Amino acid sequence: MKGNPFFYADEDDIRKGLVADVYFLRGKKIMESLGLNPLVYGEVTASGIPENGSFGIFCGLEEVLRLLEGLPVTVKAMPEGSLFYPGEPVLSIEGAYNDFGIFETAFLGFLCFSSGIATKSARMKLNCLDKPVYSFGARRTHPSIAPAVERAAYIGGCDGVATIAAAEILGLKPVGTMAHAYIIAIGDPKEAYINYDRFIDEDIPRVALIDTFEDEKFGALTAAEALGERLYAVRLDTPGSRRGNFRKIIEEVRWELNLRGYSNVKIFISGGIDENTVKELYEIVDAFGIGTAISNARVIDFSFDIVEKEGKPIAKRGKKSGRKQVYECKDCLKHRVLPEESEIPTCPECLSKMEPLLLTYIDGGLRIVKEEKPQFSRDRTIKYLRKIKEVSLD
Repeated sequence: MKGNPFFYADEDDIRKGLVADVYFLRGKKIMESLGLNPLVYGEVTASGIPENGSFGIFCGLEEVLRLLEGLPVTVKAMPEGSLFYPGEPVLSIEGAYNDFGIFETAFLGFLCFSSGIATKSARMKLNCLDKPVYSFGARRTHPSIAPAVERAAYIGGCDGVATIAAAEILGLKPVGTMAHAYIIAIGDPKEAYINYDRFIDEDIPRVALIDTFEDEKFGALTAAEALGERLYAVRLDTPGSRRGNFRKIIEEVRWELNLRGYSNVKIFISGGIDENTVKELYEIVDAFGIGTAISNARVIDFSFDIVEKEGKPIAKRGKKSGRKQVYECKDCLKHRVLPEESEIPTCPECLSKMEPLLLTYIDGGLRIVKEEKPQFSRDRTIKYLRKIKEVSLD
């Protein structure tokens, strides 16, 4: 990390263990001095979900696999975008402890961080499955990890991301409208809209930011006058100090646009949006841009615990020893955690055969499952969210 101007760890730092908690390095040194390197099997679990949530969305696996691939370990995990509950393993690692132990800080960081963002994004998307939710939170986090934030947000259900780097990673086009700074620099909102339309590529929807100088209602009419039928949507980014009754403001904008023949123009809101806002304004808003609530989501508090040593069950206090498998009922989303060698169970409620969720991704250092496209992981999340609505899982 020496000489790095922006205070972040690069790939080399992570692989060298420079971001490991120091006690892992000290423990490794002692065990190597004693000639000890026990074969262990450990599991990653979370004791709870932030904000009294009942479920989480698993994310961060791809980075863990890239970190551990080539080491003499076997890794099993739920696929990214999977639903999980507190107390059940989402990933396991088997290997000689000294071969991977110093990476615990890093692989937990990948999982805690990304799963927290994916879970929060899923909670947002759950309230508006048929309307777009965009990740606008890059400016609320360190720029070096902005792509990781937006990747996790996308897998968690967001329909698009704002930064160019994240969009390239995901194979998407970045989503954005126009900035207050742009309108101020131009000096006149109408001129700003006209020139945006003049110079921006045709395939970019014309979304006008309407609250820089004007009341939102009149700003919407200015945008409609400037762009006419080319106006796709208006965006309200009204600061909290000016909102008053935000719903009433949005209803006024909708009324005035409809009255003048612009009922096709959509309403897009951003700025301080959280899941309660999405729920409250869902009926009158067409799209949501969400920043801080996603990018600053609370992490999932995963821990890694050894549950078997040299083939014998063992665990610290408060943890269940022995290898486990997680089974899911696809009909009602109930899960069961059983010893790994158990027979595949039947759901006690639906009486359908449950399916195992922990799959082998790395076997003895060799990756046996190819990288999954983020779109597939996101599709998995969306299917879960639709099922959650269907079975009324809170």
